[in-house]
Amino acid sequence: MTTVLITGASSGLGAAFARGFAAKGCDLVLVARDTGRLQATATALTAEFGIGCEVLTADLLDPVQCGRVANRLADPARPVGILVNNAGFGLPAPFPYNPVEDEERMLDLLVKVPLKLTHAIVPGLRERRRGAVLNVSSVAGLLPTGTYGAAKAWLTAFSESLRVDLAPYGVRVLAVVPGFTRTEFQERAGMDLSALPASYWLEADAVVARALKDLGLHRPLSITGWRYRAYAAAVRHLPRTLVATRMARTRRPPAA
Repeated sequence: MTTVLITGASSGLGAAFARGFAAKGCDLVLVARDTGRLQATATALTAEFGIGCEVLTADLLDPVQCGRVANRLADPARPVGILVNNAGFGLPAPFPYNPVEDEERMLDLLVKVPLKLTHAIVPGLRERRRGAVLNVSSVAGLLPTGTYGAAKAWLTAFSESLRVDLAPYGVRVLAVVPGFTRTEFQERAGMDLSALPASYWLEADAVVARALKDLGLHRPLSITGWRYRAYAAAVRHLPRTLVATRMARTRRPPAA
């Protein structure tokens, strides 16, 4: 029985990944800050799918608490076969208008935490010669979109490089690259996306279903929806100066 550890598992894509893997009969380790929501998720998944579900409450920006999660990943007595690096948050304003402390916290959660947790699980995966790492990136990483986009670009590149490093050991690595997805992410970040057409929105379960399919096919990237796949292909081929100019038109300073 494969055990899957998922960060940011109390809501959104993390909760959808928990349900997706539980439906496949995997045991789970659910990581987030909200103990109550984690326990409710664990109880519901155990009752529906009959899987084992461990709750590990942790603020991943706290080095000690993040260290506990890393230790759980590295525990040879209770091996974790799949890691889903999903925890994250965004900021409502462009980089120049945010406190640098908020920018640093976001960068730590989107870059340093996946780096540390992946480093913790890799030795066991190599030794057992199986398993997987899924890194939840974003189409924002394809564009000049501030610290968030830069961090997601790093996560995608890191995933592609790690995939090459671990392929000889039979370990799979997948960068999940969703577009706008209906979760609590936007509300928590204070983003007003009410003007975004309904056709641009993805459902979390659809993103997860596509990711699990792409994982099974040993693909390096998972992008849900023809619109975002076409978008990703176009961005890769357009001149970067043109992309940057178009993005600049969409970003404005926050209201005073």
